[in-house]
Amino acid sequence: MERPVVVGVDGSDGSFAALDWAVEEAARLRLPLRVVYASLWEHYEGSMPSFSSQRPVEEVAAQNIVASSEQRARQLSPDLRVNAVTVPDDPLDALVEESRGAATLVTGSSGRGAVKEFLLGSVSLAVAGRADCPVVVVRGEEHNIKGMSNRVVVGVGEADEAASAVRFALREAEARGCELRAVRAWRAPQQPTDPLIMLDSAARAYGEQAVAVLDEVLEEAVAEHPRVSVQRAVLEGPAHRVLLGSAVDADLLVLGATRRQGQFGLQLGRVSHTTLHRAPCPVAVVPHR
Repeated sequence: MERPVVVGVDGSDGSFAALDWAVEEAARLRLPLRVVYASLWEHYEGSMPSFSSQRPVEEVAAQNIVASSEQRARQLSPDLRVNAVTVPDDPLDALVEESRGAATLVTGSSGRGAVKEFLLGSVSLAVAGRADCPVVVVRGEEHNIKGMSNRVVVGVGEADEAASAVRFALREAEARGCELRAVRAWRAPQQPTDPLIMLDSAARAYGEQAVAVLDEVLEEAVAEHPRVSVQRAVLEGPAHRVLLGSAVDADLLVLGATRRQGQFGLQLGRVSHTTLHRAPCPVAVVPHR
């Protein structure tokens, strides 16, 4: 059974941007699209007696959002298989549940106006930390969202965590017909552990170690996608700053996150949080067990 691309909608501008992105993603990967609007109004409405023959405002709004979302998706991609539904559940719980059967889960960013780069909806952030499948938060500048840079960037962290992210990024780059830039950030300690070692020698050692990790992670995965042109970048500096800089000319920034055995949710550290809030392009968080 094919796993669909799932997108959560709520009628906001951010969710329509996510819908447009999800339509293109599903069309690229030749997967069905599932559009989900989640609301708890049915529970409250069903538990109270109704003294009016008119439909509840919430029901009308939900049906309008679902219908307009489905119509928009079919207009953007007439051949796409689209299923649009209303789910009577809390939006976070509904999307996490949807992630168990999804290829990718897409959400929007709620940022508005001059401070939009610093804002991310609580649902989007929580979904990114709890979903079972890769989550894409659609945010950033218009040319990045529309895929005009012809580049996917993947942040390569520790080898065990990065493997799933690299494979996801390679699949994305291949489907888009664009290049992949694999970025590994490194930092030397402020003081060398041995006073006899010069600072530049210590920095060189840390840089070489970063190159080795990058090569290890990429070796097998790249062989599975020979048509993808892969650029390697080993850059000195804090990882979140390095990745934000690399994402300026990217259509998608891909990060890995680890779910430890028996743990609820993923380990989203400073790098993931910062990029989800501030990246100039859509961000994918790929879980790795």
